[in-house]
Amino acid sequence: MLEYGIPTTDARLTAILLHGRGSSPEDMLALADQFTVADVAYMAPAAAGNTWYPQSFLAPIVQNEPALSSAMRVLERLVASLGADGVSVERLMIIGFSQGACLGLEFAARHAGRYAGVVALSGGLIGPAGTPRDYAGSLAQTPVFLGCSDIDPHIPLWRVHESAEVLGRLDGVVDERIYPSMGHTVNRDEIDAVRLLLGNT
Repeated sequence: MLEYGIPTTDARLTAILLHGRGSSPEDMLALADQFTVADVAYMAPAAAGNTWYPQSFLAPIVQNEPALSSAMRVLERLVASLGADGVSVERLMIIGFSQGACLGLEFAARHAGRYAGVVALSGGLIGPAGTPRDYAGSLAQTPVFLGCSDIDPHIPLWRVHESAEVLGRLDGVVDERIYPSMGHTVNRDEIDAVRLLLGNT
Protein backbone atom coordinates (compact mmCIF):
# COMPACT_ATOMS: atom_id res chain seq x y z
CA MET A 1 0.00 0.00 0.00
CA LEU A 2 1.43 3.34 -1.05
CA GLU A 3 0.14 6.62 0.36
CA TYR A 4 0.41 10.10 -1.12
CA GLY A 5 -0.80 13.54 -0.18
CA ILE A 6 -1.90 14.43 3.32
CA PRO A 7 -2.83 11.93 6.07
CA THR A 8 -6.33 10.49 5.85
CA THR A 9 -7.12 11.93 9.29
CA ASP A 10 -6.53 15.45 7.95
CA ALA A 11 -7.95 14.97 4.46
CA ARG A 12 -11.23 16.28 3.12
CA LEU A 13 -11.39 13.24 0.84
CA THR A 14 -9.53 9.96 0.51
CA ALA A 15 -9.05 8.45 -2.94
CA ILE A 16 -8.31 4.77 -3.49
CA LEU A 17 -6.22 4.37 -6.65
CA LEU A 18 -6.40 1.04 -8.49
CA HIS A 19 -3.71 0.26 -11.05
CA GLY A 20 -4.07 -1.69 -14.26
CA ARG A 21 -2.74 -5.10 -15.28
CA GLY A 22 1.05 -5.08 -15.30
CA SER A 23 1.09 -1.62 -13.78
CA SER A 24 1.81 -0.52 -10.21
CA PRO A 25 0.72 1.78 -7.38
CA GLU A 26 3.57 4.10 -8.35
CA ASP A 27 1.97 4.62 -11.76
CA MET A 28 -1.32 5.62 -10.13
CA LEU A 29 0.42 8.04 -7.76
CA ALA A 30 2.09 9.66 -10.78
CA LEU A 31 -1.41 10.13 -12.22
CA ALA A 32 -2.67 11.52 -8.91
CA ASP A 33 0.14 14.07 -9.00
CA GLN A 34 -1.54 15.58 -12.07
CA PHE A 35 -4.83 16.11 -10.22
CA THR A 36 -3.19 18.84 -8.07
CA VAL A 37 -5.84 18.84 -5.33
CA ALA A 38 -4.10 19.61 -2.05
CA ASP A 39 -6.53 18.36 0.61
CA VAL A 40 -6.92 14.77 -0.65
CA ALA A 41 -5.24 11.65 0.72
CA TYR A 42 -4.39 8.97 -1.84
CA MET A 43 -4.02 5.27 -1.10
CA ALA A 44 -2.79 2.87 -3.79
CA PRO A 45 -2.89 -0.86 -3.04
CA ALA A 46 -0.79 -3.32 -5.05
CA ALA A 47 -2.11 -6.45 -6.73
CA ALA A 48 -0.15 -9.66 -6.34
CA GLY A 49 2.05 -9.98 -9.39
CA ASN A 50 0.69 -6.61 -10.60
CA THR A 51 -2.55 -8.29 -11.73
CA TRP A 52 -5.87 -8.18 -9.90
CA TYR A 53 -7.26 -11.21 -11.76
CA PRO A 54 -5.79 -13.43 -14.50
CA GLN A 55 -8.19 -13.35 -17.46
CA SER A 56 -9.99 -10.64 -19.41
CA PHE A 57 -12.70 -8.80 -17.49
CA LEU A 58 -15.10 -10.14 -20.13
CA ALA A 59 -14.29 -13.79 -19.34
CA PRO A 60 -16.73 -15.93 -17.34
CA ILE A 61 -16.35 -14.77 -13.75
CA VAL A 62 -15.39 -18.25 -12.53
CA GLN A 63 -12.27 -18.07 -14.73
CA ASN A 64 -11.08 -15.06 -12.70
CA GLU A 65 -11.60 -16.78 -9.36
CA PRO A 66 -10.32 -16.94 -6.69
CA ALA A 67 -8.26 -13.88 -7.63
CA LEU A 68 -11.28 -11.64 -8.23
CA SER A 69 -12.79 -12.42 -4.83
CA SER A 70 -9.39 -11.86 -3.24
CA ALA A 71 -9.14 -8.44 -4.93
CA MET A 72 -12.61 -7.57 -3.66
CA ARG A 73 -11.54 -8.50 -0.13
CA VAL A 74 -8.53 -6.19 -0.42
CA LEU A 75 -10.90 -3.31 -1.10
CA GLU A 76 -13.38 -4.43 1.54
CA ARG A 77 -10.63 -4.49 4.17
CA LEU A 78 -9.28 -1.13 3.06
CA VAL A 79 -12.69 0.54 3.16
CA ALA A 80 -13.37 -1.00 6.57
CA SER A 81 -10.00 0.17 7.88
CA LEU A 82 -10.62 3.69 6.64
CA GLY A 83 -14.08 3.61 8.21
CA ALA A 84 -12.54 2.64 11.54
CA ASP A 85 -10.29 5.69 11.20
CA GLY A 86 -13.33 7.91 10.66
CA VAL A 87 -13.30 8.05 6.84
CA SER A 88 -16.89 7.33 5.81
CA VAL A 89 -17.73 6.19 2.27
CA GLU A 90 -19.17 9.67 1.66
CA ARG A 91 -15.57 10.93 1.89
CA LEU A 92 -14.15 8.13 -0.23
CA MET A 93 -13.51 8.18 -3.98
CA ILE A 94 -12.54 5.12 -6.01
CA ILE A 95 -10.35 5.84 -9.06
CA GLY A 96 -9.10 3.09 -11.34
CA PHE A 97 -7.43 2.66 -14.70
CA SER A 98 -7.96 -0.32 -17.03
CA GLN A 99 -8.13 -3.51 -14.94
CA GLY A 100 -8.25 -1.32 -11.84
CA ALA A 101 -11.15 0.63 -13.32
CA CYS A 102 -13.07 -2.60 -13.90
CA LEU A 103 -12.37 -3.71 -10.34
CA GLY A 104 -13.42 -0.35 -8.91
CA LEU A 105 -16.70 -0.26 -10.83
CA GLU A 106 -17.56 -3.82 -9.87
CA PHE A 107 -16.73 -3.14 -6.22
CA ALA A 108 -18.91 -0.02 -6.14
CA ALA A 109 -21.81 -1.87 -7.79
CA ARG A 110 -21.55 -4.79 -5.36
CA HIS A 111 -21.11 -2.47 -2.36
CA ALA A 112 -23.45 0.33 -3.38
CA GLY A 113 -23.57 3.42 -1.19
CA ARG A 114 -23.05 7.17 -1.36
CA TYR A 115 -19.40 7.54 -2.28
CA ALA A 116 -17.65 10.82 -2.94
CA GLY A 117 -17.18 9.50 -6.45
CA VAL A 118 -16.35 6.50 -8.64
CA VAL A 119 -13.98 7.02 -11.58
CA ALA A 120 -13.28 4.43 -14.28
CA LEU A 121 -10.64 5.38 -16.82
CA SER A 122 -10.87 2.78 -19.61
CA GLY A 123 -12.97 0.20 -17.77
CA GLY A 124 -16.36 -1.44 -17.34
CA LEU A 125 -18.27 -3.82 -15.11
CA ILE A 126 -16.85 -7.34 -14.90
CA GLY A 127 -18.28 -10.43 -16.57
CA PRO A 128 -19.23 -11.72 -20.04
CA ALA A 129 -22.14 -10.49 -22.11
CA GLY A 130 -25.41 -11.45 -20.47
CA THR A 131 -24.06 -11.31 -16.90
CA PRO A 132 -26.98 -10.56 -14.54
CA ARG A 133 -26.68 -7.06 -13.15
CA ASP A 134 -29.04 -7.50 -10.22
CA TYR A 135 -26.96 -5.52 -7.74
CA ALA A 136 -28.58 -4.57 -4.44
CA GLY A 137 -28.57 -1.15 -2.83
CA SER A 138 -28.22 2.34 -4.23
CA LEU A 139 -25.35 4.62 -5.18
CA ALA A 140 -27.55 7.44 -3.84
CA GLN A 141 -26.49 10.05 -6.40
CA THR A 142 -22.78 9.19 -6.28
CA PRO A 143 -20.96 10.95 -9.13
CA VAL A 144 -19.66 8.31 -11.57
CA PHE A 145 -17.18 9.18 -14.31
CA LEU A 146 -16.59 6.78 -17.21
CA GLY A 147 -13.97 7.76 -19.76
CA CYS A 148 -12.91 5.49 -22.63
CA SER A 149 -11.86 5.43 -26.26
CA ASP A 150 -14.28 4.25 -28.91
CA ILE A 151 -11.56 1.93 -30.24
CA ASP A 152 -10.01 0.75 -26.98
CA PRO A 153 -8.46 -2.68 -27.73
CA HIS A 154 -9.33 -4.01 -24.26
CA ILE A 155 -12.62 -2.29 -23.36
CA PRO A 156 -15.44 -2.67 -25.92
CA LEU A 157 -17.67 0.34 -26.30
CA TRP A 158 -20.83 -1.67 -25.65
CA ARG A 159 -19.57 -2.58 -22.18
CA VAL A 160 -18.92 1.07 -21.33
CA HIS A 161 -22.47 1.92 -22.40
CA GLU A 162 -23.87 -1.03 -20.45
CA SER A 163 -21.93 -0.03 -17.35
CA ALA A 164 -23.21 3.54 -17.58
CA GLU A 165 -26.77 2.26 -17.85
CA VAL A 166 -26.42 -0.14 -14.91
CA LEU A 167 -24.77 2.41 -12.64
CA GLY A 168 -27.41 4.97 -13.55
CA ARG A 169 -30.05 2.42 -12.64
CA LEU A 170 -28.33 2.14 -9.25
CA ASP A 171 -28.93 5.90 -8.86
CA GLY A 172 -25.43 6.98 -9.80
CA VAL A 173 -25.03 10.34 -11.55
CA VAL A 174 -23.10 9.13 -14.59
CA ASP A 175 -20.80 11.23 -16.76
CA GLU A 176 -19.84 9.00 -19.71
CA ARG A 177 -17.27 10.42 -22.13
CA ILE A 178 -16.20 8.53 -25.24
CA TYR A 179 -13.07 9.80 -27.00
CA PRO A 180 -12.68 9.09 -30.73
CA SER A 181 -9.58 7.12 -31.75
CA MET A 182 -7.82 7.63 -28.39
CA GLY A 183 -6.56 4.11 -27.66
CA HIS A 184 -5.93 2.68 -24.19
CA THR A 185 -4.67 5.65 -22.22
CA VAL A 186 -5.72 8.67 -20.15
CA ASN A 187 -6.14 12.09 -21.73
CA ARG A 188 -6.13 15.65 -20.46
CA ASP A 189 -9.92 15.98 -20.46
CA GLU A 190 -10.18 12.99 -18.14
CA ILE A 191 -7.53 14.37 -15.80
CA ASP A 192 -9.34 17.72 -15.71
CA ALA A 193 -12.67 16.00 -15.05
CA VAL A 194 -11.25 14.02 -12.13
CA ARG A 195 -9.57 17.14 -10.75
CA LEU A 196 -12.91 18.94 -10.84
CA LEU A 197 -14.65 16.01 -9.20
CA LEU A 198 -12.05 15.82 -6.45
CA GLY A 199 -12.21 19.58 -5.88
CA ASN A 200 -15.98 19.94 -5.86
CA THR A 201 -17.07 16.89 -3.90
